[in-house]
Amino acid sequence: MSKQSQTEMRRARMQRERRKSQITWSALGAAALLIIGLMIWNAVRPAAGRSVAVESADHVPEGADPGPYNSDPPTSGQHFATSLPAGFFTEQDAAELPPYPEGYLVHNLEHGYVIFWYDCSELEQQSCDDLTREIQDTMERADNFKVIAFPWESIDVPVVMTSWGQLQEFESFNSRRATQFIRANRNRAPEPQAQ
Repeated sequence: MSKQSQTEMRRARMQRERRKSQITWSALGAAALLIIGLMIWNAVRPAAGRSVAVESADHVPEGADPGPYNSDPPTSGQHFATSLPAGFFTEQDAAELPPYPEGYLVHNLEHGYVIFWYDCSELEQQSCDDLTREIQDTMERADNFKVIAFPWESIDVPVVMTSWGQLQEFESFNSRRATQFIRANRNRAPEPQAQ
């Protein structure tokens, strides 16, 4: 093989390596920009629902009344140092909890949860069954990740959704709007990395 052809082969190999390196660095740069863009969007995206002034997030001893809160149901405020697991709570589940379940639930909100507060007291049984099924379906579409449904009789509508500092009331449940609320507000809280 001549010296000239060896030089040409070396040059061609170096060009391939350079192209491969440029493609790799371009892909890494694009991925970094995408991640930064998502982080910025997450920080500035508009929240869904009505904003409620955020109250002190101090911990109070379990069993103590953590209220009063500036909204019903609460969107922030004093709470217990422990939270409840994600999932759908029935009235029977709620009755088995210690007093002041809102103290646990506000801690969930501080960790970025979204809560469906529902009231079937003014609904006929079939309407209540339909409502709870729709809520559960919406929660499942959200992968049951950081979502809770909890019975709450003091609300004036069948469902109120809350997240940290945000509240959305539903005269009649709308799964599409509920999903939008979850997407816009889940993990928008002081401690979103906590479970």
